[in-house]
Amino acid sequence: MTAASPKAERAPDRVGHVPTQRDPTQVIRVGVQRGYLQDVYHFLMVATWRRVMLLVAAIYLGINAVFAGLYLAGGDCVTGLHPGSIGDAFFFSVQTFSTIGYGTMAPSTAYANVVVTVEAFVGLCTVAMATGLMFSKFSRPTARVLFSDKVVVGTRNGKRTLSFRVANERSNDIIEASFRVTVLKPEVTAEGERIRRLHDLTLTRSETPLFTISFTAFHVIDASSPLFGETDASLREEHMRLIVTMTGLDGSLGQTIHARHIYEAERVFWDARFVDVMSNRPDGQLQIDYTRFHDVAPEPPA
Repeated sequence: MTAASPKAERAPDRVGHVPTQRDPTQVIRVGVQRGYLQDVYHFLMVATWRRVMLLVAAIYLGINAVFAGLYLAGGDCVTGLHPGSIGDAFFFSVQTFSTIGYGTMAPSTAYANVVVTVEAFVGLCTVAMATGLMFSKFSRPTARVLFSDKVVVGTRNGKRTLSFRVANERSNDIIEASFRVTVLKPEVTAEGERIRRLHDLTLTRSETPLFTISFTAFHVIDASSPLFGETDASLREEHMRLIVTMTGLDGSLGQTIHARHIYEAERVFWDARFVDVMSNRPDGQLQIDYTRFHDVAPEPPA
């Protein structure tokens, strides 16, 4: 890749189309049984709020629909319920499930009392589990860390240097934040076996005592670097990836938080540098412009 421009990520690449972003962690697993029911809690914890709320609503409506059918199957077993009325049976189930009990409908036979007892128990367990799930999901510490959508390779202090930048999107402090960068490279063993190995990239500074606004990480590509001798073409041909992880302590919650980002070879921009997003306002207050956070510019001629 040649020198990048501020709009380089929108420009067509060398084969005539715009590179698309994809999540490298989404791997097609062949021969592995899906274990959603074996690890329901983990599935619900990592699922989106929208999916969880839709699932809870579906379970809630489904349980009430089942018990409404049981009440209808018992004939005239509920006082105040019009015979054969699906709506009355469903809403009586809702009142029982939620322990509301308005008093207009009530069980009148032993069969109805047994069904009410079972539904009350199911409702108690379901509400308890849903409450626990909501609390755990809501209180789980998360990091709103913004990674630059590209990596740049340029000259810094006379040395070939790879860099990317990170920002804290929250107004809190991340204490003792540490960063680790590894590159996934294919290699061939002495026996001719092709494997993929992780190599650590040493950063000039991998920790910061207080991560409040922005942090730029630098890796010098010298003879000891796993990227020494690599080019734009070799990174693409070997499908190399850069894996960045961040660990820190949330200053507000006092809990450990994590963040990660994976860069494909197509996101490495050569002979470029990030544009400056930090400035001082007239009143002396520091300002960061997130609208230009991902922008890069060609490296000035030597």
